[in-house]
Amino acid sequence: MQAILSPGSLVTIAGAVLTVVGSIAYATDSPNLSLPTIFYGIPIFLGGLALKSSELPPPQRLTPAARFKALRDLPESEPLRKLLADVDRWRYGQKAHLESSLEVLKLWDEEAPPQLLTIEELDCDGRYGLKLCFRCEGVPLERWQAQAERLGRFFGPGLTADIQPGRRDEFSLALVPQPAAS
Repeated sequence: MQAILSPGSLVTIAGAVLTVVGSIAYATDSPNLSLPTIFYGIPIFLGGLALKSSELPPPQRLTPAARFKALRDLPESEPLRKLLADVDRWRYGQKAHLESSLEVLKLWDEEAPPQLLTIEELDCDGRYGLKLCFRCEGVPLERWQAQAERLGRFFGPGLTADIQPGRRDEFSLALVPQPAAS
């Protein structure tokens, strides 16, 4: 369902409908309808196809959006809330989610960039956290683990990064708030 509702799909469908309506109007000798729909429909259709060819869908969201809304809306959750909003949308013309962030962190491989597969929201003793599941691709897990301390600081103040290996070439990155000082 999510793939059908992408902006690229909607533009492609709208262009295709306009082109078909214009072609039918042309075939039935209805020039008032055929000229505008064909002249607008074909470029819109081609633009939609161009969007579809460079489309990067959002990762699968494992937690329903309403589940941790109260935690997500807390002021101290703002960095993670912005991160979630950034990765939870369609991207165009990019190879992977968080592309610029991973480049800065030196966790980027131009030929085989890390791919964000899933995102899960966490309740960390009443504080908000995120768990991101990546496929390593061209960046080895050891390089991620070497950057673990920096990853937490990079995504927001008071966050720690916990990297856990998964199956084959996958791993999870949990961004959680640091425990409160007692």
